[in-house]
Parts: sequence; structure tokens; C-alpha cells
Amino acid sequence: MDRDERIARESVVAAARALDAQGLNRGTSGNVSVRFRDGLLITPSGMPTDRTGPDDVVPMAFDGTHPPDQKPSSEWRFHRDILVSRPEFGAVVHAHPVYCTAFAMCGQAIPAIHYMIAAFGGPSVRCAPYAPYGTAELSDLALTALADRNVCLLANHGMIAAGTDLEKALWLAVELETLCQQYAVARQIGTPIVLSDEEIGITVERFRGYGLNAAGSTGSTTA
Repeated sequence: MDRDERIARESVVAAARALDAQGLNRGTSGNVSVRFRDGLLITPSGMPTDRTGPDDVVPMAFDGTHPPDQKPSSEWRFHRDILVSRPEFGAVVHAHPVYCTAFAMCGQAIPAIHYMIAAFGGPSVRCAPYAPYGTAELSDLALTALADRNVCLLANHGMIAAGTDLEKALWLAVELETLCQQYAVARQIGTPIVLSDEEIGITVERFRGYGLNAAGSTGSTTA
């Protein structure tokens, strides 16, 4: 294992632990991947993040092959398929945060109730229909929900966030959970006002030079 691979593996472990530390995930349910050379590196199956080290991260080729003595996350398929079909993405995180998952359990998309939804690429966050975890069907549904977006919900399951690197993907995951929490609270107070597609389109363009999007390593929000 060379220095670059060691650094990439350590970044996957750090990102998985960050999901737990920020309250976006618990136990063994989340998973993280990063594009690496001609494939990806992904968290292992069924291993708590506090026990996962760089050597446990699983290298995988884009044809799905991996070392026979290692078992990748059960959700490796949509990680692989997102990275193959969306070359602008360099990392994918999947988790079951409370508010994202609550809306996913209701099969509800998130409308443009705050301008920050523009960070996700458009005027809504779609919720993919339900399919069993780890299946090709779930991967196909996730890819459809991610069209022109960098996040989506998975019905009765959780969420996905994809970014140009792990920092961006984690930032998007936190922003999505925050937006879902705000939406849930606003619905208890009254009826949230939905911004127009035109207004969100303007904000998407403004976000191209904002915050993480302005950094060369993190690229720009997809529109």
C-alpha cells in the first residue's frame, strides 16, 4: 500500500466517523466511498466505525470485484454506479439521519422551502421509491432520483449525498439533514412557503461561487 492509498483509506475512515460524530449515523448502518484510481475505496460491511481502520477499507474495481477476504458495504452497488455514471463525483456518503429518514419513511420529497435547497442542484430533493437494500433495483432508483442533483432520499431507508470529494459530500449530508429538520418543525408551526423554480435557479447560479463550491478541490453545484 503506497502513501496515496493510505491517505485515501484514512479519509474514508475519518468520513465514516464524522457521520457518527455529527449525529447523522449510528452503529453499522452508514457507508462511505471515495473514487480511487480505476475504482473506489468503500467502508466494510457490518463493522462499527469505531473499530474500522484503514486496513479494513475495501478496494473495489468498477466491475464490482474486490479482494476475496474482504466484504464491502452491502450498499456497494449504488456507490459504484453513482461514481461510474457521474464522473463529476469523487465521493458518496449514505446514512440514516433522523429527519431525512423520517421523510423517507413517508415517501416525501423535500420542496423548495428554503433557498439552501439550491446547494443540492435544483428546486427539490427527490425521494426514490422503495427497493430492498443492496439491490440493483435500489441503485437504479437512486440514480434516477439523483438526476441533476447531488442528494436524494431513499424511501423507507435513508439518504445519499455525493460530492466532488468527501468534504463536499459530508457537507451536503449535514445540510440535507438540517433542511429536513427545519421543514419538519415548520410544518408543526404552519404551512411552509415554497419558493419558485425561477428563484431557486437564480440561487443555484449564485451558489457556484459560494463556500465549498468556490474551492478548486470541491467544484461547483450541479444544476
